Amino acid sequence: MKITSFEATTLAIPEDDPLANMPEEAGRKRPVVTLRLRTDSGIEGIGISFYGGKMTGSLRKAVDELAELTIGMDPLRIEAITAKLRAGTGDACGPGGIFTLAAAAIDIALWDIKGKALDQPLWKLLGGHRDRVPTYASGSLRRGLTDNQAQRAAQILVQKGFKEMKTQMALPGNPTPAEEVRRVRVVREAIGPDIKLMCDINQRWRPEQAIDIGSRIEDVGLFWLEDVTTADDYQGLARVTAALKTPIAGGEYVYGIAPFRQMIQNHSVDIVMIDIVRAGGVTPWMKIAGMAEAFNLPVVSHVMPEILVHLIAAIPHGLTVEYMPWMLALYDETPAIENGMLVLPEKPGLGLKFDEKAVAAFKVG
Repeated sequence: MKITSFEATTLAIPEDDPLANMPEEAGRKRPVVTLRLRTDSGIEGIGISFYGGKMTGSLRKAVDELAELTIGMDPLRIEAITAKLRAGTGDACGPGGIFTLAAAAIDIALWDIKGKALDQPLWKLLGGHRDRVPTYASGSLRRGLTDNQAQRAAQILVQKGFKEMKTQMALPGNPTPAEEVRRVRVVREAIGPDIKLMCDINQRWRPEQAIDIGSRIEDVGLFWLEDVTTADDYQGLARVTAALKTPIAGGEYVYGIAPFRQMIQNHSVDIVMIDIVRAGGVTPWMKIAGMAEAFNLPVVSHVMPEILVHLIAAIPHGLTVEYMPWMLALYDETPAIENGMLVLPEKPGLGLKFDEKAVAAFKVG
């Protein structure tokens, strides 16, 4: 089997909130690049990448240029293709940036092809530890909501059957620690003591702020505090992790494999969060997960539940899947949620198929 052609497309997907109808910003869209890799056996693999922002045109160009290098290669030889991609840049593009984002789309598509060629869903190919995994609602309990809106959104999520959900602190307007504390207590009161509640800071606190505010809310019983300070301040993160009883999660902003070694060796986090696009695709994601397992650390996903459900289900230390529904409208069908758990698909590969009408509607240019 050989790769014969490819097609990359730039889309702008609405960042709606179908879970509680609490969008962060009306009309906001996320630019993404989709990829179709085609083979001489008739199998097509699909991939996706984003985080280009105003440089999405550059990301699309990088996907095109790297995908061109795969023509004529055996799609089952994923490491060989990765080596060719790296060599094609003259090793000038390191573990971060546009190269990694573009390579991620290709790697995801290759694993989709492999699953289809072997007639197996990805989660089974990668380990098949379990056929359903916990998931948490994400994207509804935004920091820009009023207290009443946050309470209402939280109650809607509970009514929909979610047993885990994530809110945010580092509120707008430079609030006092007391105001930060009030917000997270408002959400906890709305959902009761039995729902697992996570809280994302999105790198907006200094380590001393994280320790101060984090210590004031330990009785709230957060499942984790996420990205409390700058992602590459491994020592600062370690200070926070050592000081607080609440588990600290981080890693979504980290590119490639090697930085995760620094994060893990410095005991920066209790929970390793791996973003599949910034990691570089399925292949490096699994390598990072293996590193975390060696240090007895659980792993969680970041966005794209329709793909990450496979990876979390494949490994024994996968904790939960972030149910961020931004990309779901792209596909004909995505994994179902039953009793707070995502059900793994039995279709081969990713088990996903682009909704052609949605792709046409979201297409840019």
